Amino acid sequence: MDVRQAELLRDVLAGSGWVERTVEFARAMRVNTRTPGGLLLFGTPTDEPWHLTAHLDDESRLNDIPELKPTLVRWNPPPDAAPHLAIGLDRLVETRRGESLVVVAESASVPLLERVDDVRRKGASVFALDTGDRELASLANEVLEVPTDDDALLTFDGAQHLVSLAAGQPIASGRQSFRARLGRLLDHISGPSR
Repeated sequence: MDVRQAELLRDVLAGSGWVERTVEFARAMRVNTRTPGGLLLFGTPTDEPWHLTAHLDDESRLNDIPELKPTLVRWNPPPDAAPHLAIGLDRLVETRRGESLVVVAESASVPLLERVDDVRRKGASVFALDTGDRELASLANEVLEVPTDDDALLTFDGAQHLVSLAAGQPIASGRQSFRARLGRLLDHISGPSR
């Protein structure tokens, strides 16, 4: 699906609530990620979020939004992988406040949930794009649940396209979210995270 097709999907879904939900999810992702490379995308060992990573990378580059530049975190990158594809689970250990983990998984295994919980305890924001995994939702700050019904308006892949498209759009000025203001206050009190 290219940008035109994603825009068409957005137009078709106007009025359904999906456009607003994906915009809200993407906006929260941007507001809570304050460092370039601090937007970590993570999936399952058998289904890594390559597609969303590529689209967010495009949106970051085309719209000059450095904090939107994603880092794909892989379970077991091959030793000969290119540097941007060789980032393994050690990156999750280094996660800190001001960074965000976006989990893209239709369902979560116990090892995935354990890693997400560790990241959350380090102060990073956790976002879940899933199909209704209650345990993952309990660990996430923001959840975008995509139903798996055969008659659902939006597919899991389509939701990823709408999120990436929304992430590149300008954020309306005005009051920042409570979470963003709290993060700035914590940075002011304790000093910015490194």
